[in-house]
Amino acid sequence: MSVAFDRCRQLSHSLGAINFRSFPSAGVIVLGNLSLDQLRVLVAIADTGSFSAAGRDLRRVQSAISQSVATLEAIQGVALFDRSGHKPQLTAVGRVLVDQARMVLASAARFESVAAGTRNGLEPELALAIDPLVPTAPLIDSLSALSDTFPHLPVTFSTEGLGGSLRRLRSGSTALAICLLLPDIPDDIAAYPLLRIAMQPVVGSEHPLASLGRPATRGDLESHVQLVLSDPVDPGGPAYGVAGARLWRFVDLGRRLDFLLAGFGWCRMPGHLVSAHVAQGRLVGLDIENDPTPREGLTIYAAHRRDRALGPAGRWLLDRLRQRLSSP
Repeated sequence: MSVAFDRCRQLSHSLGAINFRSFPSAGVIVLGNLSLDQLRVLVAIADTGSFSAAGRDLRRVQSAISQSVATLEAIQGVALFDRSGHKPQLTAVGRVLVDQARMVLASAARFESVAAGTRNGLEPELALAIDPLVPTAPLIDSLSALSDTFPHLPVTFSTEGLGGSLRRLRSGSTALAICLLLPDIPDDIAAYPLLRIAMQPVVGSEHPLASLGRPATRGDLESHVQLVLSDPVDPGGPAYGVAGARLWRFVDLGRRLDFLLAGFGWCRMPGHLVSAHVAQGRLVGLDIENDPTPREGLTIYAAHRRDRALGPAGRWLLDRLRQRLSSP
């Protein structure tokens, strides 16, 4: 057994049953038998390369640094430093625990930041839900700006199947949704139009409908598979734009596009996602007789529950999205 570890055992015995949680007035923040200050000292030594340099960095005498490390070693029952050489070197377990200490300190800093933000009126968390039809680029731009403006705000984000964003709003698990609201805006939802998404009926270039040569009637479409976006929780719920009995249901646009390109059926897709495929001849646009889809496109809304006002960060993001995306 090393001399360092013997010292740890001796110090542990001399400390006896001391519990650092007995001294709240000393300003020591503890996690079980650990204090954040001990972890700061450990990280400072690793960063500066020596006990003396860590003392200078933390503005403490070297003996206080050594005592903090010895206490930490004694409590944990491990040797963090090999003291056999000219200057102490981290042991193998010491190197691992330094990494753990960094994560704990970062988590504690986030904890304090969330608490401070809440004291100042900021919501403790902002939960977002996004429909699959929402364009990605402007959303990423707005979320990046949100992170810059509220760097310590925890943000949770989920992409939902059709109908999922509204369901999460109503359950209270989401504060702000970017979504379709069909056929109308529900009375319990406050909604703000952001943009319109043009929906293009398309089919693979080798599909029989691609060579129809005239507007497709409902009878033409009924005999072919239609690839539809569906609510995974309620697949038998309201359906919009369905023109046939042979339905293949999808939750995300990417997988549906794969099947579309493979020639398995037809569907309406956001124009910005298929324009390049149409230009390259991989997809063919369909003209549908009496197509019920609005020619001006489907409206994407930012929405929240009327009985749950957005916090400062949620309002900021809503304003940013409206400025960035809103149609005149």
